[in-house]
Amino acid sequence: MNSVTNTTEKTVGKRRKTRSTPKGRQVDPVALTEVQSLLRDKSRQRDLLIEHLHLIQDEYGHLSARHLAALAREMRLSQTEVYEVASFYAHFDIVKENETPPPAFTVRVCDSISCELAGARELLKELADKTDNNVRVLAAPCMGRCSHAPVAEVGHRHLDNTTADEIIAAIDRNDTHAVIPEYSNLDTYQASGGYSRLQDCLRGKLSIDDVTSSLDASGLRGLGGAGFPTGRKWKIVGGFEGPRLMAVNCDEGEPGTFKDRHYLESEPHRFIEGMLIAAWAVGIEHSYIYVRDEYPAVIQILTTEIERVKAAGLSKHCVLEIRRGAGAYICGEESAMIESIEGKRGLPRNRPPYVAEVGLFGRPTLEHNVETLYWIPEILTNGAEAFASAGTNDRNGWRSYSVSGRVKNPGVKLAPAGITVRGLIEEYCGGMQDGHSLKGYLPGGASGGVLPASMDNLPLDFGTLEEHGCFIGSAAVVIFSNHDDMKDVARNLLRFFRDESCGQCTPCRVGTEKSVNLMDANQWDTSLLGELCTTMTDASICGLGQAAGNPIKTVIKFFPEDLK
Repeated sequence: MNSVTNTTEKTVGKRRKTRSTPKGRQVDPVALTEVQSLLRDKSRQRDLLIEHLHLIQDEYGHLSARHLAALAREMRLSQTEVYEVASFYAHFDIVKENETPPPAFTVRVCDSISCELAGARELLKELADKTDNNVRVLAAPCMGRCSHAPVAEVGHRHLDNTTADEIIAAIDRNDTHAVIPEYSNLDTYQASGGYSRLQDCLRGKLSIDDVTSSLDASGLRGLGGAGFPTGRKWKIVGGFEGPRLMAVNCDEGEPGTFKDRHYLESEPHRFIEGMLIAAWAVGIEHSYIYVRDEYPAVIQILTTEIERVKAAGLSKHCVLEIRRGAGAYICGEESAMIESIEGKRGLPRNRPPYVAEVGLFGRPTLEHNVETLYWIPEILTNGAEAFASAGTNDRNGWRSYSVSGRVKNPGVKLAPAGITVRGLIEEYCGGMQDGHSLKGYLPGGASGGVLPASMDNLPLDFGTLEEHGCFIGSAAVVIFSNHDDMKDVARNLLRFFRDESCGQCTPCRVGTEKSVNLMDANQWDTSLLGELCTTMTDASICGLGQAAGNPIKTVIKFFPEDLK
């Protein structure tokens, strides 16, 4: 007892040392002023974190530690929370204390499958030899311009069918801004009858039942990959108590896919009208359009034209808001996209519950692909039968096929659903490139598997490819020839999945990495690769991991001669 008493007496009268600043990284007053100047009167709400990170990145070319700390203070978030979101996305360059910021120019060269076929590896090597320390050259995943391979991006400017000398010339000119193509603006679209169907809906000339019945009769399905019937989806979401929201997926990061970009850069108002009709029919109060960062021209076009739509009073029933991705393929998965719209890391959610019931901000959410919405005004104008009767081989409707690879005329091909790859090549693409003969093809992008030339007569549509271990997905068709090694093709696709895995679940994170390591060997261990594919398919949380093994399985099955 005396000991305790003595100790207490010794400390009486002594003051505890106090900190002059809070614990943790201190906020630089200059950085705080700079961030406040960028944000101005913009909301500091939590879901705008990624948008505000873009503002800083665009202004300074990187995200410094001091700016991240200032943004955290301004948004009343922990610095850890801001850092973990910024570090998740590939297009944010975080510069820590005492690190050197990236060079003045960043060149991204696409090394996904269509660009690799067109010489992307050689282009990367040539740029490394010809550029100096003022230029950073990076290999990058698909940029959605596969019909113009090889493709590079200098700042926000894309260079199609490019060479090292053209890229260097763009740098010398400081030519880094997005090129806006000619497109049908609001005046042009309205002059040709645009928004008439929306007005019919808003004025009561068309009822909700009229519209959903037309969609059901047309057979319109989700054209982003899943193929769920559109009219049925509207009824499901509309059956849940509001407020209801919409999330539009324009994050087509699947290698070989570029149809949504094509439509948004040419006829954006057909998409916008379809979106507004969907919002009216389902009772949507707020629609978020999630556009991948690799589409700067699309972002500018939509920003401009949506403002015109608002000014014209066409969107009074639904708030329209664009959200910009930041370089994460996983955000093409609907629940990961929703997480990103909420300003978080793009990690897929476990399901159920499904986003139709518990989606954005916990509300019932209608999730749609761009092309699906694009077709709605057409169907309501010309009738369900006109759309449905367009198919071939007992299929219904039109499909937009993104065709690239070893054909003479790649691009977006509007063709009857159910057309064969042979029909696409000969009737729409001008045939194979000179000196090339068909060896195989991706019917549905990187995750859709690989089919051999002997199966060139299969209808390209939902439900026709699954028995062969493939699927149509987003209808990204990449053509391979007798000059291509299918082992190399599969390796390229698996490297993409490895790099784009969000890392949340072990089967995908580890499985894709181990698969690439095994595929880099001269002789594939097909038995072990098969086990890995089964594990990824059965145990991964989302479609990325579940479909990542498809290229491996189909190459082993259909191209055994390339494995020797």
